[in-house]
Amino acid sequence: MSALAMNPQETLSASSLRPVISFHGVGKTYPNGSVALRDVDLAIYEKDFVFVVGASGAGKSSLIRVLIREENVSSGRIFVEGQEITRMPRRKLPRLRRRFGIVFQDYKLLPTLNVAQDVAFALQVTRPGQKYLKDRVEETLWIVGLEDKLRKYPDQLSGGEQQRVAIARALVHRPKIFIADEPTGNLDPDTSWGIVQLLVKVNHSGTTVVMATHNREVVDLVRRRVIQIENGRVARDEVEGQYLREGEATL
Repeated sequence: MSALAMNPQETLSASSLRPVISFHGVGKTYPNGSVALRDVDLAIYEKDFVFVVGASGAGKSSLIRVLIREENVSSGRIFVEGQEITRMPRRKLPRLRRRFGIVFQDYKLLPTLNVAQDVAFALQVTRPGQKYLKDRVEETLWIVGLEDKLRKYPDQLSGGEQQRVAIARALVHRPKIFIADEPTGNLDPDTSWGIVQLLVKVNHSGTTVVMATHNREVVDLVRRRVIQIENGRVARDEVEGQYLREGEATL
């Protein structure tokens, strides 16, 4: 994996930006008694790029799930762009989720649709009646480097290409916040690096990016904000951080 020269994040200081996501005393306990999150206080700012790191079971995925309201919190409050989502009625959740672009380790591509159709379908679902559908899809596929794969089906693509389709599908409605939960978990190191470079490009366009990951190498190369979760708590929050503190044991 080759290093990519990157300047420090060119953003204003956090104090001069408004939080687009904020957690206030958030806790999550599952019905079996397992405590996933404990009194989490956290602010993520406009145009931030944040890596969320931690051991398996530390609470990273639970943090993502309560943020997108796949799970309800047990205590505390979460705000997205100034709106509290923890008490939001279920009927309003589709509109909330349209604020996000979301990708997971599992690409969730539709096997009967080609690349262009899959991305177009995502736009039709989130914004019915969208004008200039074809142009928007082609522009998004160019951004992710798949402009020559429009007619390919998932089984004709590599793992990295499939993840790029998933990213295109999440970007096509132009979200302000992009959430990635272990997006490189099934990919080899070089392909993983390409996906992270793409997310850096997305961030440079003005989109806030939150990426949960186990990938130590890309975190250390990119050197953006790092939030470490341990036993459901925020154990560390560093600007231009590394995957681990110096001398810290491997997670």
